[in-house]
Amino acid sequence: MHDGLNIPGSWGRGGTSNVSSQHGYGQGYGMTGGGGGANEDGFFVPSYLRHSRYIERLQAAHEAKIAAQREAAPTQSKGHGALSSRSSSVSLPKLAPSHRGMTYEIIEHQPPEDTGGLTPLPSKWAETDKNQAMEIGPDGLDVRFVGTAKLHDHEAAATRTDHPMPVQGGLYYYEVTIASKGKDGMIGIGFSGPKFSLEKLPGWEPDSWGWHGDDGNTFCCGITPKKYGPTYTTGDVNGVLQGTAFRDLKDVNVYPCIGMKRPQAQLTVNFGQRPFVFDIDEMMRLERDTISEEIHATSSTSLHSLPNESSFLKELVSQFLAHDGFVETAKAFAEEVRTESRALQFSTEISHSEPSLEEDLDASNRQQIRAAIMDGDVDKALKRTNAFYPRVLQDHSPVYFRLRCQKFIEMIRQTAELLEVSPAKPVKALNGHHEESEMEVDDQKPELEDWDRMETEEADTSVKYQELLEDTLRYGQVLKQEFQDDPSTEATFKEIFSLLMYEDPRQSPQAHLLDRASRVPVAEELNSAILGMFVCS
Repeated sequence: MHDGLNIPGSWGRGGTSNVSSQHGYGQGYGMTGGGGGANEDGFFVPSYLRHSRYIERLQAAHEAKIAAQREAAPTQSKGHGALSSRSSSVSLPKLAPSHRGMTYEIIEHQPPEDTGGLTPLPSKWAETDKNQAMEIGPDGLDVRFVGTAKLHDHEAAATRTDHPMPVQGGLYYYEVTIASKGKDGMIGIGFSGPKFSLEKLPGWEPDSWGWHGDDGNTFCCGITPKKYGPTYTTGDVNGVLQGTAFRDLKDVNVYPCIGMKRPQAQLTVNFGQRPFVFDIDEMMRLERDTISEEIHATSSTSLHSLPNESSFLKELVSQFLAHDGFVETAKAFAEEVRTESRALQFSTEISHSEPSLEEDLDASNRQQIRAAIMDGDVDKALKRTNAFYPRVLQDHSPVYFRLRCQKFIEMIRQTAELLEVSPAKPVKALNGHHEESEMEVDDQKPELEDWDRMETEEADTSVKYQELLEDTLRYGQVLKQEFQDDPSTEATFKEIFSLLMYEDPRQSPQAHLLDRASRVPVAEELNSAILGMFVCS
């Protein structure tokens, strides 16, 4: 699994695409593809996952569960037989439960299924995880909107599946048929995490992603919509590859999710219980072939044969220390290995030499650059990189762009940290709103000069906040202008600039960018670019 998920336009890695009669793509299930078909007990195997290790383990766990249920059946039937023979249990009518005159529906939760640590396949829309304006059919695959048409602009109804997408399968796919678009065709098909409220279409708020039928746009976590594919309407089935819809989903615990907004809207879903319209089997085969080709194309000429496992491990440690610029530690480690080898007179282990003077200087320079990035001082990192390795950033423009973006993120982090410095007074947040909090007052009244000092400090903090915010906005404008002719930067700009939309960016869907751990891949990317310069020279 990568650091995130890419969802292509059939949304084949957990997604959907569009087959539309309006656009000449065809309807129904006449195209190539396959579904596994469901057993009497509801277990099914999507065709594209047949013979996979994931399905083998899932099926073994399911069969073990069925066997355990059969063994327990005789004991349970005896108890139920005694109860059912009582005339009172048969003759009494079934009454709807009520509380203070209001009827309600009891939903029985099934005990969690033991799947040996594997995520089960989504198999139906969850009755326990839907908006009250959604009605799910008996098979769990049909769903329709039964709410009122008088909803506000950004109100809707949504439902999730009984299980999230299983990452163990490597690829996930489902299809939706539009039985009726309802009025305006305001339908969203996509994914959501467990925090999505189910009161909006997927994509309209954080922790959700969706492709909407009324305009063909994709919506990601409430951020500005993006033109993606055609609209869809009554009779359409998603089943044609449209291209990548979303990239780098950080939270892989996402569920298939659909939403509707208007009466008469109705959908039916196929999770693999029957043949698919889209030829997902062929896509899975191509993915496997691509991975196999990459493995066979990988050169093994640079691999050195080592006498034994101990030498191999020590060589790995030595390379790691050299790669990350830990000069003194590398010297101490090499000396320890030599001492150990001398003690073992007949040792066949490789001798690890100390870094040369030139290697010392290079490692020290790279360590300084790395330390600057890890401290959040991107300006210092850029200055030292240009001083020690002037061609690296010229020859690796993506690395330079990422460093510049990291500088913007660091400025956002500093601005956000000032929000909590002075809790006594409201501080103007990034989007212009105010955050207010109360100060606890001690029983003992402070001295007058203490109050004066506190007010002065608060005023200083507010001034610093406004100055830093203005500097951040100016920097963002300059950054955008510098890379405006590079279309590959658009997605990154949308991601980092979305931090400005929230009162506290640390609570936004992109809060992971502000995590100090996010500095590590930036430092690694620059370090690798520097090391690559020596390999190529």
